[in-house]
Amino acid sequence: MSKENLRKLKDKLSKFGRISAEHAFLSFLVLAFIALLIGGLLFYQYSILVQRAEPQITQEPIQFKEKLYQKVLKQWQARDERFEGAQEKEYLDIFK
Repeated sequence: MSKENLRKLKDKLSKFGRISAEHAFLSFLVLAFIALLIGGLLFYQYSILVQRAEPQITQEPIQFKEKLYQKVLKQWQARDERFEGAQEKEYLDIFK
């Protein structure tokens, strides 16, 4: 962009800023209307369209994996034991 175009753009933006400041209530109404439109579009996209779409049915039923559950449960119990042991342990006071 040339310096001439940048100057014209700067003049137009300053005029737009001045006009919007002079008509603050009208500017507020326009911005509020734009915000309502965007909010309505987002609500329509994420709420109404989702309800209209049919859910996908999986071919195989979900199965509970007992072995994996037992592994996780053992890890949680080991962590809980270490946590309980940390409360009973007395640490040296390095500031004395």
